[in-house]
Amino acid sequence: MKKHLNDGNECIINKETPEQRVEDWEFAPGDVIGLDVFVSTGEGMPRELDIRTTVYKREMEQVYNLKSKHARQFFFIVNAKYPTLPFSIRGFEDLTGAKVGVRECLTHELLMDYPVLGDKKGEFIAQFKATVAINPKSTSILCGGKPLVNKDGYSTEKKIESKELNDLIARDLWKAEQPAKKKK
Repeated sequence: MKKHLNDGNECIINKETPEQRVEDWEFAPGDVIGLDVFVSTGEGMPRELDIRTTVYKREMEQVYNLKSKHARQFFFIVNAKYPTLPFSIRGFEDLTGAKVGVRECLTHELLMDYPVLGDKKGEFIAQFKATVAINPKSTSILCGGKPLVNKDGYSTEKKIESKELNDLIARDLWKAEQPAKKKK
């Protein structure tokens, strides 16, 4: 991750396809990683639903002079309050003007929407996000690292067979550093 950016250039994807290929890279001290995990009770193939999106992000590379007064006013507020990070349309006082502004901004690709994903009827999809910093001697969860209280609802047919990998997963991410001894 970089300052004021939500998406990074390097990523780890679950399944590579010819359309989605990423280069190999290694974790290094000083890296800050946005961890974005999707879990599904179904096939694991999320699809865009016909539910209206309410979360958007500004596309920094696009420039266009908007026509309507509401759209220009909405876009001015977006640039002032949310120049680089995602925002919800609920954060605007004038919802009618915001809806008009969103429509025109999406038409001219000034905003990117975060679609609502789903699976087949009766199946659920959950998304977990966390920001992780890799320090020289430890790994720190900066935000989003709340442990799951009730893990009983999660089950899968897939199991990790490797004892070494299971031991690695079971280890705590936080390494407690020993306090330095005071000299007399």
